[in-house]
Amino acid sequence: MDKQQKTINQGMVLGFIAVAIFSLTLPVTRLIVPFFDPLFIGLGRSVLAAVVALPILLIFKQAFPNRRQVSQLLLTALGVISGFPVLTAFAMQTVPAAHGSVVIGLLPLSTAIFAVIISHERPSLGFWIAALVGALLVIIYSLLQGGMRLHIGDLYLLAASILGGLGYAMGAKVAKQLGGWQVICWVNVLGFPFSFLGMLWVMPESFTSIPISAWVGFVYLALASQLFGFFLWYKALVMGGTARVSQTQLIQAFLSILASIVLLGEKIDATTYFFAIAVVIAIAVTRKMQIHNTQTKTG
Repeated sequence: MDKQQKTINQGMVLGFIAVAIFSLTLPVTRLIVPFFDPLFIGLGRSVLAAVVALPILLIFKQAFPNRRQVSQLLLTALGVISGFPVLTAFAMQTVPAAHGSVVIGLLPLSTAIFAVIISHERPSLGFWIAALVGALLVIIYSLLQGGMRLHIGDLYLLAASILGGLGYAMGAKVAKQLGGWQVICWVNVLGFPFSFLGMLWVMPESFTSIPISAWVGFVYLALASQLFGFFLWYKALVMGGTARVSQTQLIQAFLSILASIVLLGEKIDATTYFFAIAVVIAIAVTRKMQIHNTQTKTG
């Protein structure tokens, strides 16, 4: 095996590990949401991540971003701090984690739309057809599961997918200048004042009444889902190639469903499995379609 192939293989392994980390986000959130306010979970995880991220930035002597980069990082924070984590936490109050893992299948379509707006990427017609089919499957699934009407949890997940797509697309743009792990560190640090104040507002009245298992889950969301998972993911994209390693995301829905069974004891019906497979196939087709970029500058 040559050195290049070995590097690619290592990138794929890191990609699978990162996806496995992210796939636990909804089940763990569902597990701890009975003990915390959803706003505390969504914002508090970023507060703890920022406490860890700041020393890392200082140790590696990372220069403070310029004014334009700060504005881009704050927009990224809108998606990955105050958007996706908070809204999914609220959603986990009303829908099963396995259900949420299917509905979040809208996230790739949202990210693609924002990539067109922010980075001027031009997906092919085939890409959009496959992406829209995937989105339609998610909507049909939500309606079937909700008695032909969308529940508040589905609306939270829809909004989370939109803001998450914004955060991913903008974060990817600024990562070309700052680097991947630096972006997620700066996002958490710059968002700290807002996250900290919001967390204080919904602080639990008693910490001693909350079981250790809930705190363990909270720490997992903060350090794994909000911080270090992104370290592995961006390193994997560099080592194995973005297009190739991104294929590992296709297993995320299945890992989330498996985690829901193991951690939560959720009963998964055949409909959920069917739509999870169908959405994954639709997303897989989009990965094969051509995407052009009309903008070469990354300023």
